[in-house]
Amino acid sequence: MADPNRTNRTLESACDEARVRYVAAHPECQTLFERAGRHLPGGNTRTVLFYEPFPLLIERAESATLYDADGRSYLDFLGEFTAGLYGHSNPTIRAAIEAALGDGIGFGAPSRLEAELAELVCGRFPSCEMVRFCNSGTEANLMALAAARGATGRTKIVFFRSGYHGGVLSYSTPESPVNVPFSIVLADYNDLEGARALIGSQASDIAAVLVEPMQGSAGAIPAQPGFLEGLREVTRSHGIVLIFDEVMTSRLAPGGLQEKLGVIPDMTTFGKYIGGGLSCGAFGGSGRLMAQFDPRRPDSLGHSGTFNNNVLTMAAGIAGLRDVLTPETLAAVNQSGDQLRERLNVIATHHGAAVQATGLGSILCLHPQQRHKIEQAGDITGSPSARALLQFHMIEHGIFCARRGFISLSLALASEDLDSFSAAFESFVSDYADLL
Repeated sequence: MADPNRTNRTLESACDEARVRYVAAHPECQTLFERAGRHLPGGNTRTVLFYEPFPLLIERAESATLYDADGRSYLDFLGEFTAGLYGHSNPTIRAAIEAALGDGIGFGAPSRLEAELAELVCGRFPSCEMVRFCNSGTEANLMALAAARGATGRTKIVFFRSGYHGGVLSYSTPESPVNVPFSIVLADYNDLEGARALIGSQASDIAAVLVEPMQGSAGAIPAQPGFLEGLREVTRSHGIVLIFDEVMTSRLAPGGLQEKLGVIPDMTTFGKYIGGGLSCGAFGGSGRLMAQFDPRRPDSLGHSGTFNNNVLTMAAGIAGLRDVLTPETLAAVNQSGDQLRERLNVIATHHGAAVQATGLGSILCLHPQQRHKIEQAGDITGSPSARALLQFHMIEHGIFCARRGFISLSLALASEDLDSFSAAFESFVSDYADLL
C-alpha cells in the first residue's frame, strides 16, 4: 500500500506504483485482454469500458457484487453507467424474464406487454402522452430529433458542449466523423444568456434543443437554477421542440428531473434502466408530436427496429417500473446518493485534499482537482494521472467505479456498502492528499 511518509514522491510515481500492483494482481484479466485484442480492436467492443493498462474482465455478478477473472470481488459502484439501477439479478425482474422466456422470444407482432409498459412510462413522466420503444438511448434521441424535424420542417439542432446523447451524438468532440452529420448549433451548458442569443439568431432554422437536465457523462454537472426554465421559455416562444435527454436523470425522481424541477419539455428520451436492465430505449412526448409515427396516417414517419418490442425487455421493464421501483424505493436510493456525496466532500475537506464530488441523488462523479464550482465541463481540470490513481486505489480496496470517477448507486447496495466506499475514499485522500 502507499506510504504517505515517503519522500520525493510525485503523483506520476504514485500512479506508476499503483499500476504495477494492479497488473500483478490481475494476470488472468491481462491474458484475456490480450487474447481479445486479436479480434477486437482495443480488446473490446465498447470504447468507454477501456482504461490503461487493461480493464478488469468480469466473469459474473450477483446483487451488488462483481467477480473478475482472477477471482477477486468488488462492490459495484459503477452501476453500468446508471443502467444497473436494479442491481444484478433482482429476483422480481429475473422471474418476469424467465416467465416471458417460456412463452417465446420474438413474435414479429405486437404483444400486450408493450402497451402495458407504455402505460407505465406515460403514467410516470409528465411530458409523455404517448411513447415508442427502441433499443437504446442513442436510438431514442435520434428518433426524437426526427420527430422534431418532421413537425417543424426545420433542420438545425441545438446541442450543448460536452453533452452526450449516445455514441453518434457526442459533443465533447463535435468534429468526430462518428457523429451523425446534423446541422448543429453548439451552446455552452448553464450559459442561459449565450444560449438565448444563439437560439434567437437562428430560430427560424432550429427544429429542436436537446439537453440533459444534468450532464451525466460530462461529469455529473447539474443544471443551474433558471437554466432549464429559460430554455423552456425561449423554445416555446420560437416554436422549437425542447427535448430532455433523461436517459440517466429519469431515475432521480419518480417523474424524472422534469417533475422534480417543474420544467416540462415537449419530448423526453429514456434508456438505461427503463427496460429492467435489458437493452432498451424510449422516446415520448405530446400526442401531437408522437402522432407522426402513427402508420394509419398517410404522411406518417417510419420507425423500425426488430427488437423494439422484444418480449424479454418489455416484461423486465414492466416488473421494474410496476413492482420494484416504487416512489419510496426511488426516494431512498437518491437520498443515499445525496448523503454519500456530502460525506465524500466532508472527508476531502477534512484531509485538505483537492477532490470533490458532484451530481444529484444516486448519480455522482469524483473530480480530483482543486475545489471550485463546476458548472461546465471546461471547469473540470483534474489530471489523468490523478483519476487513474483514484481508480487503482478504489479497485485495490474492492470498489469498482469508472476511470473518470463516475458513480451510480443501485438498489442492491446496502448502507454498509456505502460505508465501505467512504472508508476506501478516506484512505485515498489520507494517503495522497499531498499529491493532488
